[in-house]
Order: sequence, then C-alpha cells, then structure tokens
Amino acid sequence: MEPTNPVNSPHRWHHRPSHLFVPNTAYMVTAGTLHKEHLFRDAQRLCLLRDWLLMLAGQYGWQLQAWAVFSNHYHWIGTAPDDATTLKRFISHLHTKTATEVNKVDASSGRKVWFQYWDTCLTFEKSYLARLNYVHNNALHHRLVPLAEQYEWCSARWFLQEADPSFRKKVESFGCERVKVEDDF
Repeated sequence: MEPTNPVNSPHRWHHRPSHLFVPNTAYMVTAGTLHKEHLFRDAQRLCLLRDWLLMLAGQYGWQLQAWAVFSNHYHWIGTAPDDATTLKRFISHLHTKTATEVNKVDASSGRKVWFQYWDTCLTFEKSYLARLNYVHNNALHHRLVPLAEQYEWCSARWFLQEADPSFRKKVESFGCERVKVEDDF
C-alpha cells in the first residue's frame, strides 16, 4: 500500500471532520447499532451481517483486507475503488439490507437498527498496519475467543491461512493499544 496525501483531494464531503474520498486508498470503517443494542446476537444474524458485508464490498468494488462483525458493531479495512465516493452508497446499502433482514428475523418491521458509521482514510503505512492488526484481533479485544482465528465472523483465520508469512509477521508486530477507534460497544 502506498500512502497517499488526500489533503488537497477534490473529493471531500462537507462534514466535521471531513470525509476524504481518495481512489485506491485504504479506509477503516466502523459502525454501531442504535443504542448499542445487540441485534446481531447469534450465529444466524452474525452470518447475515458478514455475508452482506462481503457481498456488497465486492459489488461496490471495495477490496476488503480485514473485517470483524459483532452483535452490535463492525469494523473493516478495505481499499477504495477508482470512485471512492461509493463508500456512502455501499454503507447505506449494507445498513438497509441488514436492518431489513434482522428485522424480519425478529419480527420488528421498521425498527431502526444502525446508529452511524465512522470512516478513516489511512494515509500512513504504520497506521494502516496497526489497524489491520486491530481488526483481525478485535474479537480478542472483546474477550470473545482465546485466539482471534477462532472467531468465525472475522478475517483472522483467512489472514493466518492466506497472507504471505512475512507480511503477516509485519502486521502482527504493530501493537493495537494506541489505535484510537470507536469501539466502546
């Protein structure tokens, strides 16, 4: 990944803090449910969220490198397509589909499921690598499993099996303790 300087990017979204839309650049996205409710609380619901996330990422051209879904939030890191402004449509589509589906399962038509999402354009390699490690190991942070690769709804097992060993070792060398991410769910 080549760090990019998006400061002068023509693709800014008027927002505080401003959203930067830079093609072919890595982003970290976090979203939480309304009132931190544990709406994706079982395997069926977690699979629903994970499967829609992976399917829609491909549909919108986002290349995911790490993901973790939980009962009341998710994190993912991915590289933007040429049109990075698709992020908003991608997240909106994901939230609409997963809200509709979980509301069907719970017979709660019309219930608001998602609160909001946060995105960070990752312009520094060290920040990118630390966040990759953070997302792969987020199930450990939440004390859900003794080994990250045992959590079925994250990319840790995939990363362990598929990543080049030297790259995996590099990512694992970056501590997560200083990563500032909305994660008090």
